[in-house]
Amino acid sequence: MQHAPSRAGPVPDSRSAARLVLLVTAAVFVNYIDRGNLATAAPLMQDELHLSASQLGVLLSAFYYGYVPCMPAMGWLAERYGAKRVLAAGLAVWSLATFMTGFAASFAALLALRVLLGVGESVAFPCASKVLAHAVEVSRLGFANGVFSFGYLVGPAVGTLLGGYLMSVFGWRPVFLAFGALSMLWLWPWRRVVIGPPAAAPATGEPQPSFGQILRRRELWGASLGHFASNYTYYFIISWLPFYLVKSRGFSMGAMVAIASWAYLLNALSALLMGWATDRWIRAGRSATLVYKGIMAANHIAAIACMAGMVMLPAADSIASLFVFEIVSGCSYPGLFAIPQIMAGPRATGRWVGVQNASGNLAGLIGWVAILPKIAPLTWTTSARAAPAAVVSHP
Repeated sequence: MQHAPSRAGPVPDSRSAARLVLLVTAAVFVNYIDRGNLATAAPLMQDELHLSASQLGVLLSAFYYGYVPCMPAMGWLAERYGAKRVLAAGLAVWSLATFMTGFAASFAALLALRVLLGVGESVAFPCASKVLAHAVEVSRLGFANGVFSFGYLVGPAVGTLLGGYLMSVFGWRPVFLAFGALSMLWLWPWRRVVIGPPAAAPATGEPQPSFGQILRRRELWGASLGHFASNYTYYFIISWLPFYLVKSRGFSMGAMVAIASWAYLLNALSALLMGWATDRWIRAGRSATLVYKGIMAANHIAAIACMAGMVMLPAADSIASLFVFEIVSGCSYPGLFAIPQIMAGPRATGRWVGVQNASGNLAGLIGWVAILPKIAPLTWTTSARAAPAAVVSHP
């Protein structure tokens, strides 16, 4: 089993850590381009394959049929066999699914490939979080997750802009073939990465928590509910925005591409900036609990107002509401994965994030500030009952 060093132990050198952060960021960048292609191609697919609106809805959601159930298992696999191997295998699977979509000629074929895409992509966040918890100092996890968030948030912007343009010129099939083939190139630098040798036991002598212990933590379910709330509006936007702009608001494909790309870019830039700011605030002595939970609460409240504005206001004001939503929601994303990396630590982050991200991708709008009591490293014990939440403040 691959173990990362304890928080009290040595930290990998900064260049190695930066290389790992950039490579897992590149992986989720590719991940979100590949998963978002269907939404960009939806108007063209609907016309060519004579798909109904309900069939499009099934295809857009079918990704999650493979994605959500597999994530807890992928977190376990990342800790059992190593994040490096599992992430590489998953990327190969989702790249193949993207490539084969270019040959799909029926609703059934598209449905099967979307499920396969979800299975492959389910490795990304458990494995990447395992790598970040291993490689990055706690005091720098905010910015590391800001960079990481930038990757998966700017992916839809690049995918929509580049993919939309290429689809308008060459059609949707060649774009899926090209993107699927190009995604495989990420495996070349990844194969040269050395994450570190397996450890027989954590440096502190603290035991490896079992999956049952992780599942009994109240903090896990608080974080999962927060992730659940954050994802509802985000995935609604990323899945339906291109189709909504073209079919309901009457924008051309070119205008849709420009609006959606700017929205996604604003989202990504705000995440990057907030990750940097979060680390500065915490290193200056502010409470990690107050910083992360305050940002999450503000995001949930603002999202309600912005979503209402997108539906009820005239076109120009609706687009303005969309842009405000993207900025505010982007500020919350570094915390989504920094929180479990801080609380679970390197020994449990893969499985924790597998459960949290699976729960988050069920998507809904439920508050979490009162459920997650304190953001600080947890103490794992071998007792049948979970230990109380740690009271040590974030450094």
